[in-house]
Amino acid sequence: MANTTGKPYFSKKYNMLYRIVCSLLILLLAIACGNNDGAYTATAKSDSTTSPKDTMQYGEMKTYWLVFLLKGNNRTHDSATAARIQQAHLANIDRLAKEGKIIMAGPMGYNKDLRGIFIMDCKDSAEAASYISTDSAIITGRLRFEIHPWWTAKGKYEFK
Repeated sequence: MANTTGKPYFSKKYNMLYRIVCSLLILLLAIACGNNDGAYTATAKSDSTTSPKDTMQYGEMKTYWLVFLLKGNNRTHDSATAARIQQAHLANIDRLAKEGKIIMAGPMGYNKDLRGIFIMDCKDSAEAASYISTDSAIITGRLRFEIHPWWTAKGKYEFK
């Protein structure tokens, strides 16, 4: 997309983020409409961060936290250690999902810097960071993370 000067509106990094978020929205819609036995259920909770303008245009909004898991600076672990870290990482995801903090998680389908995504239901980014920081892959430096606010219509999607 270009403006009247012929220059792109957004940087390449933002365009990639935009594509990822759009892909996530399509994935969320597919999951909300599909049958996903064995996945986790979460319900939208009350959130006071909805602005009146957003409420009028889209209905009541809910803030979730989109977490990008990225390759960390310490990926030199031997295969046995890496496997133990991964096993603990998955156990931590299961624990946080059972607590209702992670409502969706999964790896990327390629081997690049972005390794996985969480969608978290927390009161703010600090709470999300406190839970993410308990992950073995973060603690060992195998992964690092970025947290971004993500809004959707409250009650529109049921995560199963």
